[in-house]
Amino acid sequence: MYIAIAGNIGSGKSTLTALLAEAFDLKPVYEAVSENPYLEDFYRDMASYAFHSQVFFLARR
Repeated sequence: MYIAIAGNIGSGKSTLTALLAEAFDLKPVYEAVSENPYLEDFYRDMASYAFHSQVFFLARR
């Protein structure tokens, strides 16, 4: 069984994934985010880095 969760950055996708994985004894698979140079800045200051991070994700896909 596969469940895909989509949403804006910072909307709680990882939290929901963890909750579903625990509730249904599933193995969660998270998106690799280590290559995004803006992600740490985004979580520190979402208003200032949201555009940069989203453009990076769009360009990589």
